[in-house]
Amino acid sequence: MAEVEFRSDVSVELVRAAAQDADVLFAARVSTKGEQSLEDVNGDAERAQGLINYLMRDRHGSPFEHNSMTFFVSAPIFVFREFMRHRIASYNEESGRYRELRPVFYVPGPERRLVQQGKPGAYEFVEGTAEQYDIAVKQTKAACEQAYAAYQAMLDAGIAREVARGVLPVATYSSMYVTMNARALMNFLSLRTKRDDSAFPSFPQREIEMVADKMESFWSELMPLTHAAFERSGRVAP
Repeated sequence: MAEVEFRSDVSVELVRAAAQDADVLFAARVSTKGEQSLEDVNGDAERAQGLINYLMRDRHGSPFEHNSMTFFVSAPIFVFREFMRHRIASYNEESGRYRELRPVFYVPGPERRLVQQGKPGAYEFVEGTAEQYDIAVKQTKAACEQAYAAYQAMLDAGIAREVARGVLPVATYSSMYVTMNARALMNFLSLRTKRDDSAFPSFPQREIEMVADKMESFWSELMPLTHAAFERSGRVAP
């Protein structure tokens, strides 16, 4: 039986991108310039920061859709179940039917705030005690190890992978490709990151926020003017 591995991180790779600030410009200018907007396909976006700011401020969203980014994400299954609530992206996830799942499980790291205070819509997480952290780690590891032993026992007995996987916890790591455009990504970031300067409050689970932070870092380098306009608008998606 393979050795069980525990992680407290997530990983995000940008595997393909056709996304730049200039993509916003030609898409916006076709409304007033028609075929002449073709001249803006490779235009200087730096000279059109005002247009990008205007589109973001007045929430003219469609010009932000003419681009594409594909990310490869490795995270616990419970993160993906939250992720796929966003019906604004394309997803392909690792299959537990077609391959034997690896014994890699999520365990809270020491920086993970464990205690929830307040009620839904107005709550916060605070630091747990050393005892609470030890319990969380110990019980998570014990449950995952027991679940993986049961999974492996079923596979060894010739039981189909799609049946055996039913005993594995949502802390199991999976991987997926997710493809979205900048407008969809801004919507995702507005809901799955917590910032003090956001126009609207958000209360994301920390683990999906870790994924969102990494995706935003890639996007901010691809489309810095659009990202800056998103920040100025209070992180509201157009």
